[in-house]
Parts: sequence; structure tokens; C-alpha cells
Amino acid sequence: MKLKVKTLDAKAKGDIDLKDDIFGLDPRADIMHRVVTWQLEKRRATARPTRERSDVNRTGKKYGKQKGGGTARHGDRRAPIFIGGGKAHGARKRDFDPSLNKKVRALGLKMALSSKVKAESLIVVENIDLKEMKTKALKGHFDKLGLGKSALVIDGEAVNDNFRKASANIIGVDVMPAMGANVYDILNHDTLVLTRAAVEQLEARFNG
Repeated sequence: MKLKVKTLDAKAKGDIDLKDDIFGLDPRADIMHRVVTWQLEKRRATARPTRERSDVNRTGKKYGKQKGGGTARHGDRRAPIFIGGGKAHGARKRDFDPSLNKKVRALGLKMALSSKVKAESLIVVENIDLKEMKTKALKGHFDKLGLGKSALVIDGEAVNDNFRKASANIIGVDVMPAMGANVYDILNHDTLVLTRAAVEQLEARFNG
């Protein structure tokens, strides 16, 4: 499929051919949901487990006699009521490192890109090279391009330093190189902006 290429000033800069097997798929919500869930689970940190009664290194011998001591009845000293005993109902280690097939992850990214094309929320620009690090000037460019409330800008191997710094103060705008493109961030923004270099990098990523 062909898509119009623009400059940062929203002027026409020719066309670009997008591969249908990457940008022209029918999006499936179940595939994208699986990938997003996997991404968010990978971000979770594992909680430090507490030592319960069975984890405490103490003797299992009964503490004192059952009767005649004038005190409460006790078993071993690993019980939670003793100092140094195990914790009752403590936090246990949980595994937040799920696995997901690489082919499913790749398919999810293709469908996320295709969903932006289908929703007409994909803008391809020639480049994002800025001569000056001016936030006000960059915001003017974004207004001309007609971005929504939030936008994800993806460049090639590395993001232009002036662009990255100028966009840092604009709420709702995130920037990343093509290597960092992922399903969650693409779906979490109203508009996706790709440079020519980003398109080439993404297509090479799937074909490599």
C-alpha cells in the first residue's frame, strides 16, 4: 500500500510503499491483548518472600510439657507467636516472568501497526531532524501535522538529539528508536508517527 509522506511542516514529500504483510493485516484484539499482557507482566518485580513456619530453621521438638507447666500449650518454637518464628500468612514468591512465543510477539507488533493504518492514525514523515532545540517550534510542527492528544514518534536507529530534548516537555508525546517499538506503547497513543528510516528499520526487523 502507498502512504503520503510529509515533512514536519506538514508539506508533501512524496509517497512510501508499506508492506501489506506488516501494515495491512486485519488486527486481532486477542493477539494484541496477549502481547500487552505479557509486556506488563514482564515489568513487574518479584516480591521478596517471607519465611513461614516450614521455612524457619529451628528444631521441631515440642516446647515444654503439654500439662502441668502453668502456661499455654505449645508445639515447636517455629510457631508465629514466638520471636524468631515463621510469619503467619506471609508473602510468597510469585513468578512474573511469563513466556510468549516470538512469532506471536512479532504478529502482535504487526497488528498494532496495521491497526493504526486502519484507523488512519499513522503519519509518515521524511525525518525529524531539528536544527534547534526549541519546544515551542516543535509544538507548532505537531499542530500542523494534526496529532491527537498523545503521539508516539519512532525514528530509525537513533533519535535526533534536538528533537528528543525539545519533545521532552510536551505532554503526551513520547519518542523512541525503531528498536524500541512495541505493542503497548503503540496502542497507548492516539497517533503513531514514523520516519522513513523507522519504516525501513521495522520492515528489516521482520524480514531479518
